[in-house]
Amino acid sequence: MTVYFVGAGPGAADLMTVRGVRTLASCHVCLYAGSLVPRELLAECPPDARLIDTAQLDLDRIVAELLRAHREGHDVARLHSGDPSVFSAVAEQMRRLDAAGVPYEVVPGVPAFAAAAAALKRELTVPTVGQTVVLTRIAARATAMPEGEDLATLGRSRALLVLHLAAAYVDRVVEELLPHYGPECPAAVVAMASRPDEVVLRGTLADIASQVKEAGIVRTAVIMVGRSLGAEQFRDSHLYSSERERPHTGCGNSGASSADS
Repeated sequence: MTVYFVGAGPGAADLMTVRGVRTLASCHVCLYAGSLVPRELLAECPPDARLIDTAQLDLDRIVAELLRAHREGHDVARLHSGDPSVFSAVAEQMRRLDAAGVPYEVVPGVPAFAAAAAALKRELTVPTVGQTVVLTRIAARATAMPEGEDLATLGRSRALLVLHLAAAYVDRVVEELLPHYGPECPAAVVAMASRPDEVVLRGTLADIASQVKEAGIVRTAVIMVGRSLGAEQFRDSHLYSSERERPHTGCGNSGASSADS
């Protein structure tokens, strides 16, 4: 059997990848994050699949279910919200599966920050304004941040920051970023990105905290801070520039190369 770590996407069921849906349809065991994964996706599992909500399970119990499926010869889908590559806690699960000799694969999903950018109708990397995006969080009740990855340090780059798991601490975020970005720096918060109850807040570092608190947002949100969010005057990308030299390609089925033209 194989364990498939599957990204369920940011919330909307139709933002799950085709590969992810096909994987669910082939697995007779599915462990899913019940508080975050859309219930509609579970309908993609086989009718007789064993469905296990992991919301109340600790790591040992989750891994025990994966090993049980392995012993019984079943492929298993481990369904995570967003994309497994970011803040998904799959690394410790993989480590235990490696130790047990259980094979696994990863099926990527649409990350929350991408869905948030879509809701804002913004490209996060804008020519001459910002070409760097930092995905991070802050240390609160969760695992401490490594040395050098605190907001005060990351803020010195003035790159676009995308903060997960930080909406409940928005005052602290603003306080630590103000010295580097200034009060007029564009900021945004997207909660429940891509879902029917999606909330989109736009503002600056000066007012975004009050907006978040007024909206009652404390979880399932990303905070974005950076100049790219408000960029209007910028140079067009070189990618589609008329000045860019492009190779000549033949058309149709003639098989002619650029040298034949």
